[in-house]
Amino acid sequence: MKVLVVGGGGREHAICTALKKSPSVTELYCAPGNGGIAEIATCKNIGATDVDAMVAYAKEEKFDLVFVAPDDPLVLGMVDKMQEAGLRAFGPNKNAAIIEGSKAFSKGLMKKYNIPTAKYELFDDEAKAIEYLDSQKAPIVIKADGLALGKGVIIAQTIEDAKVAVHEMMSDHKFGSAGNTVVIEEFMTGPEMTLLAFADGKTCVPMISSRDHKRANDHDEGLNTGGMGAVTPGADLTDADNKRIYDEIVEPTMKALIAEGRPFKGVIYFGLMLTPEGPKVVEYNCRFGDPEAQAILPRLETDFMEIIDACIDGNLDKVDIKWKDCCSCVVVMASGGYPLSYAKGYEITGIKECGHLVFQAGTKINDEGKLVTSGGRVLCVYGEGKTSDEAIDSAYEGVAKISFKDMHFRHDIGRTLGNK
Repeated sequence: MKVLVVGGGGREHAICTALKKSPSVTELYCAPGNGGIAEIATCKNIGATDVDAMVAYAKEEKFDLVFVAPDDPLVLGMVDKMQEAGLRAFGPNKNAAIIEGSKAFSKGLMKKYNIPTAKYELFDDEAKAIEYLDSQKAPIVIKADGLALGKGVIIAQTIEDAKVAVHEMMSDHKFGSAGNTVVIEEFMTGPEMTLLAFADGKTCVPMISSRDHKRANDHDEGLNTGGMGAVTPGADLTDADNKRIYDEIVEPTMKALIAEGRPFKGVIYFGLMLTPEGPKVVEYNCRFGDPEAQAILPRLETDFMEIIDACIDGNLDKVDIKWKDCCSCVVVMASGGYPLSYAKGYEITGIKECGHLVFQAGTKINDEGKLVTSGGRVLCVYGEGKTSDEAIDSAYEGVAKISFKDMHFRHDIGRTLGNK
């Protein structure tokens, strides 16, 4: 099979690596790709959100499968456009991807179908949002309705901070049009975890759980980022815990989407909080998380392509998905200054010598043929072991052997509860 992966980050590097193992994948392409992906796939410099150009390229190259990985093109309807062009594509259609594209929609879906989540109110008028905050207690959570690169969530420690966050989203347009509507919700307490699941429109099969760390600095401090690291498993759950999550959240979500005429095919992401009252949904995403994918996919033993085909064809219940018996950890190495401003173009050394699986995100090959930094999150170093501690230690052993100017990484991935 000739396969195209859409995207160019660490998640896409992990997806390409998993696809490369499949005996049915004979040709692998990625657009736009990055310096690391270019070592295992043919890269084409087309922006992931340039739907028309991507469809034209896919038609021209006659790909057997197009795997649309990032949130933006999924929400824009790239899978629909590929299908309209007669191409086979993996990922949810636009009307199902809205579960990530609009927090207002997803919160409304949970309320309508009694899926446990935080209490909330929606506002498209800043004055009314500010007035509402005067009657609330801190801490409180402010969310931009639309896509904001994983950064449109503010946990305000005071009501004044919450008002500032609302103003920045709605008047200053800090997250562009994503903040035209805001969600104000109660602050939930408890450990967080991510549960990704494969879905074929009717059947939903959870993967191994994971836990990411969103804050930029140690001890879960600093600004929210796209993710600074992740571990698997994400929590120490009993069979009863897993059954409760499936019965109260996973299956009801799939049934709700079917009832709304939005059957979901692809990878669905359940961001969960294990509150004292039980598991609740923090957020949905319509694709693999980043860096959760980098921590999960190396543990997959079943042929990835077999799972993808089953999701598209509605045969997921016939696939026995197996995972490597271990724990894993990934540590993100970022550019100094991320998630704010940062410099690019610094040479990266030590990847080949570190002896670890390293997924590249913000990298490129410069005119001199050297691998250099080109983004905020630069690399994601993988480690595994029989225990969580062994996996964490392994990942940091790899990190210690890699270097680039002004590199920044957290030293406590997997050691803290993590946060969103």
